[in-house]
Amino acid sequence: MKKALLYLLVLFVVAGCSSSNNGELVGVRQKSKPFYQPDPYGMVFIPQGSYTMGVGDEDITFGQLHQPKTISVSAFFMDETEITNNEYRQFVYWVRDSIARTILGEVRPDKFLIEENKKTGEVYDPPYLNWKTPIEWSSKDQDVRDALEQMYLPDHERYFRRKEVDTRKLNYEYYWVDLHAAAGKDFSNEADYRNAGLSNRPQGLTDRSVYVRKEMINVYPDTLAWIHDYTYSFNDPLTEKYFWHPAYDNYPVVGVNWSQARAFCVWRTELLNSYLAGKKGEVALAEFRLPTEAEWEWAARGGYHLSPYPWGGPYTRNEKGCFLANFKPMRGNYIADGGLRTVIVGHYPPNDWGLYDMAGNVAEWTNSAFDPTSYNFTWDMNPNFTYSAKENDPPAMKRKVVRGGSWKDIAYYLQVTTRAYEYQDTSKSYIGFRCIQPYLGRNKGDNPSKASRVYR
Repeated sequence: MKKALLYLLVLFVVAGCSSSNNGELVGVRQKSKPFYQPDPYGMVFIPQGSYTMGVGDEDITFGQLHQPKTISVSAFFMDETEITNNEYRQFVYWVRDSIARTILGEVRPDKFLIEENKKTGEVYDPPYLNWKTPIEWSSKDQDVRDALEQMYLPDHERYFRRKEVDTRKLNYEYYWVDLHAAAGKDFSNEADYRNAGLSNRPQGLTDRSVYVRKEMINVYPDTLAWIHDYTYSFNDPLTEKYFWHPAYDNYPVVGVNWSQARAFCVWRTELLNSYLAGKKGEVALAEFRLPTEAEWEWAARGGYHLSPYPWGGPYTRNEKGCFLANFKPMRGNYIADGGLRTVIVGHYPPNDWGLYDMAGNVAEWTNSAFDPTSYNFTWDMNPNFTYSAKENDPPAMKRKVVRGGSWKDIAYYLQVTTRAYEYQDTSKSYIGFRCIQPYLGRNKGDNPSKASRVYR
């Protein structure tokens, strides 16, 4: 017994003497490699900065929407162009294939579902979808054909007997955390708190699931936007072909409402982080999302603090007399700028930060809710007035800020300070979007991989 106690004492002393931190505060040793945030594909870096938001030389609507305010914005990455038809189509196809794999999992679970981790024996409930197995839409297997039949339009709705996917079934289910409610900034959900048996104050909560919001949204663009936006306008060719035809692959996607744009950002985040989770030593990156109104304006300015347009000048033409954006010039001569409706993204020169079409082509959704006086009550650091309106909320609460102007707008709406809005559940043939990803750090190039203090 004495020998055993002596052995334990010696072991304890040796363990204490061999501690690698020598009793100093050195932090937790990271097993992964030093973090480095790469430039996301198709995005450019926008540095942090301060500027006077809302300065404008005119307000033709007399709405008093340009109330100057100096603000500061953190660094972020931004899509160099608006999201194109081809890029958004990747989202639509992913939703289509995920639904098909879920259906096929019922008849061929061994092929289309991953129910167990073969290395660890862990059982997944619910199972993961197996994306490595291709879907044979014209399979000779009768069970597979019967299962996939529900993905198509019913016989009586088919045009010339074409077997087409029923786009009404392309619904994307996703979750998001209502951080404003969790921080006590939103008391519109007090009934939810009480139903969950929780206090309606942020302190003392025991079940955070009350802040997790579940959304289900159809992801297919409204291709009829080209018709219902303009009375007696012949836009049938674009209605029938614009989204899916390869001729328009690199044109900006339209007919996407604000809720669909936000769902796209959630999907894009999960797509990237799921890939990184499968690579050893990689960690999740910041989420993709729509830019706030302040972020959008800072990016559109391209470093110019006083110029009304993204290209830095007070005019819509360059020194050769060529128009610098796709809009409605010269009292309605739409083709004077080289376009008629939308044009291919990146057709006109970028601003000094490498962003294309921040003015014209299509206007762009932002993350911010619209209020004429929001400049007055938001903070001056990363300001963002936002509200997640519900379906039964009044229309005024569904207004979201739209920036940049479009192919059908006059030059005033192309200015970096001009504010406009549209309702979050509406889709237009002249509104698209682009994403941002916050930069995790102060500014690019000044985040060392090691601490400034060295311990020996």
